[in-house]
Amino acid sequence: MRAATGMNELDRTDRRILRALQADGRITNAELASRIGLAPSSLGERLKRLQKEGYITGFSARLDPQKLGFGLLVFVEVILDTTTPDVFDRFAKAARRTPEILECYMVAGGFDYLIKTRLSDMAAYRRFLGEIVLALPGVRETRTYAVMEEVKNDGPLPL
Repeated sequence: MRAATGMNELDRTDRRILRALQADGRITNAELASRIGLAPSSLGERLKRLQKEGYITGFSARLDPQKLGFGLLVFVEVILDTTTPDVFDRFAKAARRTPEILECYMVAGGFDYLIKTRLSDMAAYRRFLGEIVLALPGVRETRTYAVMEEVKNDGPLPL
């Protein structure tokens, strides 16, 4: 299956590179070139292109939230008081500026936004809800889902 975008389409080699990087973002270029069967210079050109075209958006380390004191994973449904472009815009801007909000999605369905956060415990969540979420522009109602078990949270894209 090929990814159709406004950019160049990915070929089989591009997909192999992306799969390998999803599995191990710290792989050296020499090892990646060897694994893919490319000359290091050809791999370098492809990596530059994949980054320039936005297929590769960055590199980061996966951290253990438990060890760092963020063992409670919570999702929050947010319903806004009105659904106008201005309210959507103000909410989105405020959510982007809030470091405690790890991810935020505008969704279709019975609510307007889905927020993901990680906190130390329920007391910290209560503070987050009262001081941060309910203070976001336009929030009328929330529903909270505390995660009991993370079944799968690191799945790569199926390239």
